[in-house]
Amino acid sequence: MRILAIRPQLAAGNVRARFDAELENGVRLYDLKLTRAGNGWRVYGPQHFGGAAVTFPPAVADELAREAVACVENAT
Repeated sequence: MRILAIRPQLAAGNVRARFDAELENGVRLYDLKLTRAGNGWRVYGPQHFGGAAVTFPPAVADELAREAVACVENAT
């Protein structure tokens, strides 16, 4: 898994960044949202007509969050 692009959101409440990622199998995900929650970092997919366009199993979401946090810390 790798982060393709990271866009820090410095003044957006709990949203820390928007980012694009590529999974091990080559699937690319765009406009993911990295948020800081009370119990740690969360990753959300883009929304479509008010609902989730994609969801992730917890292990994938955790790995995406770890990768994105590392990129945000290096970008700021």
